[in-house]
Amino acid sequence: MSSNVHALEKLEIVPVDNQRPSRAEVEAAVRTMIRWTGDDPDREGLQETPSRVTRAFEEFFGGYAQDPADFLAKTFEEVGGYDEMILLRGIRFESHCEHHMAPVIGQAWVGYVPNGRVVGISKLARVVDVFARRLQVQEKMTAQIADTIDRILKPKGVAVVIKASHHCMTTRGVHKPDTDLVTSRMLGCFRDHGQLRQEFMQAVQ
Repeated sequence: MSSNVHALEKLEIVPVDNQRPSRAEVEAAVRTMIRWTGDDPDREGLQETPSRVTRAFEEFFGGYAQDPADFLAKTFEEVGGYDEMILLRGIRFESHCEHHMAPVIGQAWVGYVPNGRVVGISKLARVVDVFARRLQVQEKMTAQIADTIDRILKPKGVAVVIKASHHCMTTRGVHKPDTDLVTSRMLGCFRDHGQLRQEFMQAVQ
């Protein structure tokens, strides 16, 4: 076994929270980036920019401090035997891609077929927001939303479709502003029954 492997075995794994930089360190990093662009962080228009950017990042990435399962914990069983599809359409979200930290602006459609209990519809939107407010790739975010609802609610099926515009593609790189990315994940009865899946997809407008 090589010395490099022995060295890796001795490394202590430190929780991410213990490595989190202070606000002052984040603001200093923003000042460095401003200087790197060629501008002066001490000029009047930029003096408060580091603190503004830090506050904005707290909002953009607030999903790391939230557990999406918490929003699905309270359910209702008095639904009169309702067992058809429930669909929340056009949930607008803002996220950031993990490759360039560029904005991702889109909408999500979230549907499920209950198995004896339902959840407040606003909670579905909150689950979308929790995952959107993290560094993301759209494919992963789509799977995370569907898998979380499936794991917590244990419905007969879950369907998620996301349509989003990625600024890492529309405002840089290939500069294709009229494109969007569509991803989907189907679980349970949505995967097994083509007619139900088609009904869901027809509702995604």
